Amino acid sequence: MTLDIRQVPVLNDNYVYLVREPESGNVAVVDPAVADPVLDKAAKLGWTITHILNTHHHGDHTGGNLEIKEKTGCTIVGPGPDKDRIPGIDVQVNDSDTFALGATEAKVFFVPGHTRGHIAYWFADSIALFCGDTLFSIGCGRVFEGTMDQMWTSLSRLRTLPPETRVYCAHEYTQSNIQFAVSVDPNNVALRNREEEVKQKRDRGEPTVPSRLGEELAANPFLRVDQPDLQKALGMLGADPVAVFAEIRGRKDTF
Repeated sequence: MTLDIRQVPVLNDNYVYLVREPESGNVAVVDPAVADPVLDKAAKLGWTITHILNTHHHGDHTGGNLEIKEKTGCTIVGPGPDKDRIPGIDVQVNDSDTFALGATEAKVFFVPGHTRGHIAYWFADSIALFCGDTLFSIGCGRVFEGTMDQMWTSLSRLRTLPPETRVYCAHEYTQSNIQFAVSVDPNNVALRNREEEVKQKRDRGEPTVPSRLGEELAANPFLRVDQPDLQKALGMLGADPVAVFAEIRGRKDTF
């Protein structure tokens, strides 16, 4: 059953998602940073929020949890490894668990690195990935609580999903991510093409998210650290992919 997915821009650059399963009418909010814009959007759509799906504990992903729960009586689903930091959590999910939203279900991926308990939700029927701050369009999250090895392992898992997967990340960072990516992968034609496409979208005030995983595999340097052409551009040909990832992530942190 194909999900009806609506994007709700909040704060400076966050995206919250309203996800409706049409057969049951169940509606999940993914990573509500704040409550009011989400509740307003749901009301305008005539949707009744039944669930919150959190990917990790950061306030710009959970800040609206308690207010939305108070006003809707919804069930809050979040990462079992981080249950103590998810406000109002009712249901804990772990790696390889499935979570049913009406007539469809998500597979849970444990993807630590950005935080120690980060998860992602993969709705195979809708070819939709909600990955929080693990994978961005042409980027990835900062490694705050995990290790570089963990983050690369997490990204490696996500990149095995079908290339037509729609990547619903939680921030509009694409344009700035591309500026950095070009600095480490200047000869990547796919990246240059994406740069122009993104510029046109942003000039029109359009979101660049979701992207397709296939586009990310071709242009996102954080998914390409084991590729010889990128390694060569960095002067690290043949290096361990974790070392290459750490090098790129370190450069991005100070870019």
